[in-house]
Amino acid sequence: MPALAFAASAAAQEWPSYGGDPGGQRFSGAAQITPQNVGRLAPAWIFHTGERRPAGAKGASFEDTPILADGRLLVCTPTDRVFALDPLTGREIWAFDPKLAPGLRPANDFLCRGVAVWRDAAAAAGADCAARVVLATLDLRVIELDLATGRPCAGFGEQGTVRVSPAAPQRYAGATTLASPPAAVGDTLVVGSTVDDMSAARAPGSAVRGLDARTGAVRWWFDPTPKDPAGLRESSGGNVWAPIAADPATGRVFLPTASPSAAYWGGERQGDDRFASSVVALDASTGAPVWSFQATHHDIWDYDVAAQPSLVTLRRNGEDVPAVVVATKTGFVFVLDRDTGRPLFPVSEQSAPASDVPGEAAAPTQPVPSAPPPLVSQRLTPGDAWGVAFIDRWLCRRQIEKLRSDGLYTPPSVRGSIEYPSPGGGVNWGGGAFDPKDSLYIVNAMNLAFVVRLIPRADYAAARAAAPDAEIGLGLGTPYAAERTFLASIFGIPCNRPPWGTLTAVDLRAGTIRWQAPLGSMALGLVQGLPNLGGPIVTASGLVFIAAAIDDKLRAFDVHTGRELWQAPLPAGGQATPMTYIAGGRQFVVIAAGGHARLGTKFGDAVVAFALPIADAGS
Repeated sequence: MPALAFAASAAAQEWPSYGGDPGGQRFSGAAQITPQNVGRLAPAWIFHTGERRPAGAKGASFEDTPILADGRLLVCTPTDRVFALDPLTGREIWAFDPKLAPGLRPANDFLCRGVAVWRDAAAAAGADCAARVVLATLDLRVIELDLATGRPCAGFGEQGTVRVSPAAPQRYAGATTLASPPAAVGDTLVVGSTVDDMSAARAPGSAVRGLDARTGAVRWWFDPTPKDPAGLRESSGGNVWAPIAADPATGRVFLPTASPSAAYWGGERQGDDRFASSVVALDASTGAPVWSFQATHHDIWDYDVAAQPSLVTLRRNGEDVPAVVVATKTGFVFVLDRDTGRPLFPVSEQSAPASDVPGEAAAPTQPVPSAPPPLVSQRLTPGDAWGVAFIDRWLCRRQIEKLRSDGLYTPPSVRGSIEYPSPGGGVNWGGGAFDPKDSLYIVNAMNLAFVVRLIPRADYAAARAAAPDAEIGLGLGTPYAAERTFLASIFGIPCNRPPWGTLTAVDLRAGTIRWQAPLGSMALGLVQGLPNLGGPIVTASGLVFIAAAIDDKLRAFDVHTGRELWQAPLPAGGQATPMTYIAGGRQFVVIAAGGHARLGTKFGDAVVAFALPIADAGS
């Protein structure tokens, strides 16, 4: 087994980064909890944040993955409050409330996926702010706090705060937000943003920023969708809303970029939109692009690269090869050389359906990897219609017959097109985890269909009046608004057959699927595989821990076989990625359980830690 495989995340004691290590492997060397004793896991402590459901926007989603550094377990809530907890007991050590701007209405949910920690190599040991918690807020602030005390670091910006200004005015407070933790590389903080990409062709701010980690000064900007100075190309987006991966050894960051705006119409942005819906490698000190790989050309499906890229080391032809694993909403997994961006498994350009809407020029081809196979289905026909009874199955079939459905990359249309996989994935922000011993990439995915319909500008008011609660993006600056709806039966159940959620082990050496298992269950176990958001982690003992599914349970699977070994109910929705660490001689597995607005799971405020009974901790 190559020594480099464990280098990034060998420490079992802590979980110092959002993805376990800067490269997002989500692997822990902790091995106290094993396939043999995992059945004895039980709640060790529960911490309640006191979070109340915020008013406005679409709701709140507790997507946080806590991190552990210097004996502080750091949790951020949907309204950006930060708690430092004792990792052994869950007792609060300190708390910080940034007090979000009144009237804030985020384009997406109120959420915070996590915080980062930056260490000042020039500071004396024990000095104030020698280790700093970095928080990016929904109201466009980057805040640094002393890790030991939670007090703002006065030398960073104005008394610990840097305010980020969008490149263009926001249509409303919340059209641009910061929701994922910045990446810390050397003395630079790399900060992306979430934008409202359905309301207008020109979203208010897509740039990625490099900030001086000590002072907060802006060192560089990188705009994934540079503007046309002649005004001939109306576009923006391509922003980086998901967590960023970093390689401290090379000083590079790997950006997962979103689709360009407006999300479902590209007539004003002809061409491939080079850096959008891509993974882009940047020099973290300068912001200069090193290479890029585009997963979807001329994206008109909202097929963002939503998952944090995973930086792994693979053994190929007798050599250790640094690689980047890119899991996508389409269900494809691209495996790239980390130095060059070249695919390690051949990728071919295959023909894609043409648009039938005048003015839209869909990309004639799209990249398809020869391996691994897609994680989810990519075509839905009338014969695939599913239902729990004859009537809903028949009505689903009728729906599908009326819609355009030409398989993956069916362009949006005025009559309505089936988008399958849905804009939620495939693979979303939860991403995957890497088992370095067997080069297995463990990743959860959704298998759902949506309907996307383009609405001519003159018909927008009538469409909005007819469906006041529907998700309809204005698409200002384009001829069309865009409506997207869940393709469901009269009972609100997906029109495609289950499983609607899966957990898959991809063998990255062979480019094959080792196993695939349904994730979550309902109807007394009669339906296996549920919609899910969140991600997995892997431990050295051969366990996969994941919640994510809408049945609100934390589960453990055998990494080698995919067999479910244990499950436990959570007090609220577990649409977050767990983490694990060792404290006081015990291994803990921690998950945020607070629900997810878009999936409609139970709202709550719990952080739950599981561990073996004290008497078993040494077994």
